[in-house]
Amino acid sequence: MNDALQQLQPYPFEKLRALLGSVKPNPDKRPIALSIGEPKHTSPAFVAQAMTANLDQMAVYPTTAGIPAVREAIASWCERRFGVPSGWLDPAQHVLPVNGTREALFAFTQTVVNRSDNGLVVSPNPFYQIYEGAALLAGAHPHYLPCLEEHGFNPDFDAVSDEIWNRCQILFLCSPGNPTGALIPIETLQKLIALADKHDFVIAADECYSELYFDESTPPAGLLSACVASGRNDFKRCVVFHSLSKRSNLPGLRSGFVAGDAQILKAFLLYRTYHGCAMPIQTQLASIAAWNNEEHVRANRTLYREKFNAVLEILSPVMDVKHPDGGFYLWPNVGGDDAAFCRDLFVTEHVTVVPGSYLSREVDGFNPGAGRVRLALVAPLAECVEAAERIRHFVQSR
Repeated sequence: MNDALQQLQPYPFEKLRALLGSVKPNPDKRPIALSIGEPKHTSPAFVAQAMTANLDQMAVYPTTAGIPAVREAIASWCERRFGVPSGWLDPAQHVLPVNGTREALFAFTQTVVNRSDNGLVVSPNPFYQIYEGAALLAGAHPHYLPCLEEHGFNPDFDAVSDEIWNRCQILFLCSPGNPTGALIPIETLQKLIALADKHDFVIAADECYSELYFDESTPPAGLLSACVASGRNDFKRCVVFHSLSKRSNLPGLRSGFVAGDAQILKAFLLYRTYHGCAMPIQTQLASIAAWNNEEHVRANRTLYREKFNAVLEILSPVMDVKHPDGGFYLWPNVGGDDAAFCRDLFVTEHVTVVPGSYLSREVDGFNPGAGRVRLALVAPLAECVEAAERIRHFVQSR
């Protein structure tokens, strides 16, 4: 057996099940889950229609690189969304379709990490746990950068030593952040690109929440935006990860893409041909329909905007909670034992949320997620409002 498997920690939801498994919720209240970040809005019907119209493609082996049309649709979307000049992103060299970002983040790490160099995979803390697991199974050491309120819930990159940057092989970014919702400013992204050049590491930007923002006139910048602002038309050392799961409410489609540095993607494609993860052609054709349509994405943002406004109106008077910059999570400070808060809320109100300490790692005796909880506002508006009212009642009665 691969002995690196022994280093893997239980997923947050395994810890949550263990926490709640020995207690009983209030039987008079129906369950409401704000724990799992699974979109619950209706999937766009035209995507399903594109899928069913092409079911004959199940008889065809898909290629790992994907059909040209899907890569072209993705490149065009990147041009529209991030202001990439026409021709900079070559669909044949700079884009690869993937079966969702989770699979891609893991496989990408196996491709990039050089096991012989005692390298680091640097990530925010709290973080999406696949960053850590992928690093360990690739033979690297995870290194965590705390995301604290005093730094806008982004890592303090200026505090990272040259020794850490020199050992860094991959820097994972997540913007908007999971669970904080924080955006990384374009100026910071440009500084990180300069650091990647100086210290020779790869920036892997997980941007799966990039289309969940609140000001329609100001879409958040991404790593591709920073490349454009820096005149980096080869996207050297920069790779972005995007998905239709959150953007288009299609978590079951398992469709996303990676884009960026052509040399890295060439190696990644080689890895993937052995990894065996080609996207079915009917899925690719359905994905083209989704990437080419923004109307359903704007409607999606409207639904989230309504939920955040309603829930924050209920919770702000009784909790230390702020409107995030993006994403669909709230990250309130509950002022104490976050696991006990989640357990007691489940018992008394039958509402499930995630302890912040389960989403973070303790480093030098400090866990940056401790004392906070994550609320995923993925349920319908009425259900989110009811959950918020129950949480308010719980907080006021403590």
